[in-house]
This record gives sequence, structure tokens and C-alpha cells, in this order.
Amino acid sequence: MNEYAVTVIGHDRPGIIADVAEILARLGLNLTDSTMTRLRGHFAMTLVCIGPPSAEEIEEALEPLTAERTLLVTVRRVAEEPIHETTGTHHVLTVHGADRLGIVATLSRTIAESGGNITDLTTRLAGTLYVVVAEVDLPEGVDADALGASLSVAAQRLGVEATFRPAEADVL
Repeated sequence: MNEYAVTVIGHDRPGIIADVAEILARLGLNLTDSTMTRLRGHFAMTLVCIGPPSAEEIEEALEPLTAERTLLVTVRRVAEEPIHETTGTHHVLTVHGADRLGIVATLSRTIAESGGNITDLTTRLAGTLYVVVAEVDLPEGVDADALGASLSVAAQRLGVEATFRPAEADVL
């Protein structure tokens, strides 16, 4: 089986997700991972899917979605990676404060320097309030309290409030 990363970006409108998902299903592609969001009127989606068609066949099938030039679609074959059980701990970083240059850069560098990995990141600007929510995986041996203290110091220098806490397990 072939594994692909499919991205769709452009002006938002109702039905984009349905259009893309239906085309991929008709091609026999199974969606394994996806993320979709709307950013100030722009749609952004990345999907990882597995199936028999070639990248060219997928691009050709998705081409009608780009006819009005409001959407850009890319298809890229990716190497299948083994799924590893994550060891360590999962945390959530939340940041609130006035919008200013360097918030994400500073806080993400602090996490990276500790060995942490940001696995999901969302930012929103609501008027003058800037909000960041990041999911962070810490490998075994990383001191979460020390990282939390470092993030607090960095946030203070930026003039924002930051909270770093263990993630709660989702109950399905």
C-alpha cells in the first residue's frame, strides 16, 4: 500500500471536507490521520491516507476542486513510519496575553531545548488577546516542573501568562 500526505488550503466554503473525503474514498484511500482548521476565512487541511492509487491519480481526481483557483491541493508520497508507543509524559501549555512578536518562537524554543516535542499547536488572535494551546510530549527523564518554571520565566519576559500542566487522559 502507498501512504500519502494530502494538503488542501484556500478560501473556506462549506463542503470542502466532504468533497475531499468522498474523492479519496472513491479511490480506495483510507484516512489514517488528519487535521483541519479554519484560519481567518482560510481553510487548511492535512490528511495522511493509505491506498493503492498513485500520487498522480490522486492529484487528477482532486483537480476539479482547484478549478476555481480558490483551493490549492498537494499530494506527496510519504514513507510509512512504525508506530511507537510514546514513553514519558504528556502536557498542555496554555498562554494568554497581549499579542506581540515572538511568543510562539520563544516558548517553543524553551520546550525544544528541554527535549520536549510539540505534537499539536493552536494559536488564536481575538482582538488584542493572543491565545496559544500546545500539546507537549516530554521524554522520560525530563523534569516537567523545571520546564514549567522555565516557561513561566519566558512568559513573564514576554508579558503573557503561561500554564503548563499534565494532560488529562481523554475518556471516549
